[in-house]
Amino acid sequence: MNRVFHHISGRLSLRPPQAESLVHLARAIEAAPELLEHGKDASAVLATLKALFPTLEDFEREFPSLCFALATGVGKTRLMGAFIAYLHLAHGINNFFVLAPNLTIYNKLITDFTPNTPKYVFKGIGEFAINAPRVITGDNYDQQNISGGELFGEVRINIFNISKINSEVRGGKEPRIKRMREVLGDSYFNHLANLPDLVLLMDESHRYRAQAGMRAINELKPLFGLEVTATPFVESSRGPVPFRNVVMDYPLSRAMEDGFVKEPAVVTQRNFIAAAHTPEEIEKIKLEDGVRLHETTKVELLTYARENFVPPVKPFMLVIARDTTHAGQLKALIESDAFYEGRYAGKVIQVDSSRTGAEEEEMITRLLAVESVDEPTEIVIHVNMLKEGWDVTNLYTLVPLRAANARTLIEQSIGRGLRLPYGKRTGVAAVDRLNIVAHDKFQEIIDEANRGDSPIRLKQVILDAPSGDDNKVSVQVESGAAARLGLTGAPVVITGASSTDNGAEIPVPEPVFTTEAEKQAARVVMDVIGKYEVKRDLVPTSSALLKPEVQSALLAEVAERLKPLQGELLAGVDASAPALDLVAVVAKTTEIVVQQTIDIPRIAVVPTGEVTTGFRAFKLDVSQLHLQPGSHEIVGQMLRSNEQFTLAAEVGLKEKRPEDYIVHALVDFDDVDYFTHADLLYDLAGQMVQHLRGYLSEIDAISVLDRDRRLIAREIHAQMMAHFWEDATEYEVQVSRGFTELKPCNYTATAGQTAHHFRETVPDPGRIKQMLFGGFARCLYPLQKFDSDTERRFAILLERDAMKWIKPAKGQFQIYYKLGTAQPEYIPDFVAETDAAILMVETKARADIDTQEVQAKAAAAMRWCKYASDHAANVGTKPWKYLLLPHDEVDESKRLVDYLRFQPDESGSGNQPRAGTA
Repeated sequence: MNRVFHHISGRLSLRPPQAESLVHLARAIEAAPELLEHGKDASAVLATLKALFPTLEDFEREFPSLCFALATGVGKTRLMGAFIAYLHLAHGINNFFVLAPNLTIYNKLITDFTPNTPKYVFKGIGEFAINAPRVITGDNYDQQNISGGELFGEVRINIFNISKINSEVRGGKEPRIKRMREVLGDSYFNHLANLPDLVLLMDESHRYRAQAGMRAINELKPLFGLEVTATPFVESSRGPVPFRNVVMDYPLSRAMEDGFVKEPAVVTQRNFIAAAHTPEEIEKIKLEDGVRLHETTKVELLTYARENFVPPVKPFMLVIARDTTHAGQLKALIESDAFYEGRYAGKVIQVDSSRTGAEEEEMITRLLAVESVDEPTEIVIHVNMLKEGWDVTNLYTLVPLRAANARTLIEQSIGRGLRLPYGKRTGVAAVDRLNIVAHDKFQEIIDEANRGDSPIRLKQVILDAPSGDDNKVSVQVESGAAARLGLTGAPVVITGASSTDNGAEIPVPEPVFTTEAEKQAARVVMDVIGKYEVKRDLVPTSSALLKPEVQSALLAEVAERLKPLQGELLAGVDASAPALDLVAVVAKTTEIVVQQTIDIPRIAVVPTGEVTTGFRAFKLDVSQLHLQPGSHEIVGQMLRSNEQFTLAAEVGLKEKRPEDYIVHALVDFDDVDYFTHADLLYDLAGQMVQHLRGYLSEIDAISVLDRDRRLIAREIHAQMMAHFWEDATEYEVQVSRGFTELKPCNYTATAGQTAHHFRETVPDPGRIKQMLFGGFARCLYPLQKFDSDTERRFAILLERDAMKWIKPAKGQFQIYYKLGTAQPEYIPDFVAETDAAILMVETKARADIDTQEVQAKAAAAMRWCKYASDHAANVGTKPWKYLLLPHDEVDESKRLVDYLRFQPDESGSGNQPRAGTA
């Protein structure tokens, strides 16, 4: 299981809750292997699995069926693909039946299971690259050749809409799938029901709990069922009734907490009084404020994309109408001259059942393309809440205009609009937020969101929320030298000396020094050695500390520092204790420090001549900027954290000329000097003012400049950075230290946590960041943490093939890379010393290798390694090489030297199959 699991989890880049779900499936089959057998006793299987999963009470069907409840936006379709890949590769299952609740999801599933489509669920599974599973649908099953032995071993995925197999929705008429086919000698439905290895996967499984749906599914007689849903309950007159077959419970609040979805916020006007307005007025106010938010979000997204070198995202606004008549009226209003002077004409689509023929085709085409930056739609009017199966990532503003209570607004509104366009949170509030414009329901929605059973708060749908009172402690792990010398005790977090999982014990090395006198002297030796880092002429490398002249100098300084303690320290703690051999302590301490050190020089690149910087003149891109005025302050409140934000004039002071609003905001940026760049700043500000005047009146243009000056300045500054230049007469590489002391690693762990042996297979890789690992022989720290299981597996290779290695602490290298306007520190994953070289290693998901950030880090690391290699050549030590490894290449069958082919080229981009020095 472990090999196949890691293979699939890594290749499909599963998120932690997806990986945890796959682990639960694997454990279920391990505990109850009879799941794979026809004719099994379902009650016996249930008894076995109830002991494994506390939330499992009953299968609720005539066959074993396990429900995986994952919040919308986490990735249920990808999880179904992982289930299928695992069951085929680990257990040889070839036949699957995927059930969809409606036509939208049915079509989406067919697309996602079809090779060479954008969201293909098996992308990365090499076994399916050549022999892709055959997709059989409710529209083409009767055209398939499915008889004979030529299909032995072929994976077949049947995708059907529930209406294709349910006879009761057809007024009692037998569906076509149940009618006789001569080529089979039976119906296709019976053919499926007679397969010995059919596994049923139910998407949105809460839709198959009615009697008719349950009966049709039971008739398929699968080995077992796997259900996925975000709502593991059915509505009844008594309220929601939870499923009894849930084995994985990952609700929306946890997805929000873990950053897998957007944060929802409710929005209104400051001091808005609904009773003072007619319903028609409230509708128009909500639409206008929704557009203001939409246009502001559009600029925020565009600026974020420019600043971080990522693809731009085009947001859209969703308006929920009462019925088709109301939807038509709203569309007419929004596209009319009475609404922002007709600026949204041609940018609105109405999605409901009133369209037929060519109009319906155009509507569907535009709806499916709404994520494309080239598609003009910015406002979608929908009669019902967003339906399941329409998985868009660029919904940012929601305007509900139909009557609904607060709970319904929360549950149905946010469920479809929380998907993140970049797959993870960005840290920019406007980019990570979904705005719900609800002036008349503002306080009601906030009160509902703060209820303990609200989807925003509920940590577990099936069981009560965990206490969350885990006692976290901070752990500082010193380098191996201190531990080896006996100068540090075991970290307080470790309750046991070893872990015997998988039969692998964590060795606890005997300390070199045992008496207090020796330990005190060794501490002084290490402190003095630390001062020698900067004496590069005397100690160009750590091994130079062993030279006789350096040892003599160290001994003299240590003895001098110990003089105040001579009476007690040098004579021993009592008369029978041996006298302290200071020469031996200095020699042994130095020897261990050298053994426990990788020579990391301190390198700085500084300009030695005149340095000049500036920005080239350019034409501002204003094509996506259409900020709208508003006389009232908009206030929003985050539903989870209750933090507030506003959209209003920041200063409200009248500037002498319109350009001043922008220029005065631009000079707040540290890299913009008014006296040097004044002409350019006013030129760019003038271009923006001219653009605003092109679609706004003078009064409205000033209103936008006053309110959004800083947002406009951020967008202009982001464009300026693409035209930044720096020039220096020359640069000098300075090596201030030949080696640097290893910094301690700081970790957060649970009090009482026991270290795991690094070779111990992690059953739940999603929790690996919370685990501590030990048992190392060649790592220069006794304990380590890993960010992924790929890192843990690479550590196994280093323990086998490297002389010594570390996971560097923050500040160890002080390498900085350029990413937009920021210069963050780069901390490589590993540094390892071999017989021939010192390797700086970064492991990344293959899909992330070519991203702007990873390539910027690689370029900075390559430059550092070149300078370090030049220094090494001068002092006679080993060269440095930088390796950028795809995660799926980390395999124990490889040698460390085999990875030299993953060294980036000199530009820092791409992985070249060569082994030259950096």
